[in-house]
Formats: sequence, structure tokens, C-alpha cells
Amino acid sequence: MQDTTTFRLFERITLLLEAEERKGCTARGLKLVHARILDYLANCSSHSDTPMAVAEYLSLTKGTVSQSISVLERKGYLNKTPDNTDKRVIHLSLSVMGRQLLTELKPLNIFAEAEQLLATQQVTTIGEALSAVLLVLQQTHQVKSFGVCGSCFHFIKHENYNQCTVSQIPVSSDDVEKICRHHVRIQPV
Repeated sequence: MQDTTTFRLFERITLLLEAEERKGCTARGLKLVHARILDYLANCSSHSDTPMAVAEYLSLTKGTVSQSISVLERKGYLNKTPDNTDKRVIHLSLSVMGRQLLTELKPLNIFAEAEQLLATQQVTTIGEALSAVLLVLQQTHQVKSFGVCGSCFHFIKHENYNQCTVSQIPVSSDDVEKICRHHVRIQPV
């Protein structure tokens, strides 16, 4: 069976970042898709700033993009400008408020912390690097680690069985390699 550790690390990091971004959006009466649209528009060229390009890049329907653009325009986060040569084409751009919102929603300082941590460590694999990034994210946002049971502080390997000191029950050999909500990372000495 293929090792999916790297994929799972990417997935967990993505979930944590999306959860934080979603909180920021919800507090402002927006949805995560709205932040994704603003982020795309902040990074696309003037040849790719149309509703169709947004739909293609984010793999969204034209209807979803159209409704989202209306919400973002109504709230003052983006501007619509007709094309100079083809009046059927609409160009989208972030307003000052849109740029400010995007800055507030993106937790880029977390990656700066992760880079500092990585600079002090010797990592030889992408998995080790992603694990370090994930650790910084989890500590910063004070979320459970959901690590693999066998790597937990509460895991005890006895001669004939494994045990979790939190639940006080045996841990099957199959569960040793699975994630657990009670996981507590073992702190290096």
C-alpha cells in the first residue's frame, strides 16, 4: 500500500488554514469562496481578471461566481470595470477595502514562524518539513494535534498489548497507526 503520510500532512495543514480563514470570513458575513475569489484577483494578471477566469481557476460554476461577485461588490470589496474594447467583458479588481480584508484573512505570519523553526532544524524530507509547519499551526491556533496513536504521550506499549492512558483501554495494532483525537505530541527532551 502506498504511504500517504505526505498527502495527509498537506491535507491537515490545508484544513487548519481553511478553518482559520473561514472564521474570519464568517465574522464578516462572508463565505470562504469569497476569500478565494479575492485572493485570486489579488494575484492574477489583467488578462485573467474576468468572472470566467475566476470560475475556471477555482473550478466553480458561473452562477456561483456571479453571486459571489455581487456580494463582494455590494460589500465594497471589489470593483467591476467594462473592457475598453469589448464592452461585454467585465474586469474585476480589488478595492482598498478588499485588499485590507485579504490581508486580515491571510495568516502569513504563521509561515514566517514555521520558516524560522525550519531554519534551526535539519530536515531531510518534505514530510519532516510539513510536520514542522503543522506543529507551528497547531500550537499557534491551540488545536488538537490528531496525531498517530503510536506517537502519543499517552500511548504505552506493553509486552503483549498496547494501551491508551487517557481511555484506559487496550489499543489494537491496527489503531496504533491511525489518528486519535486524544493525541498529545511527545515533547523532545
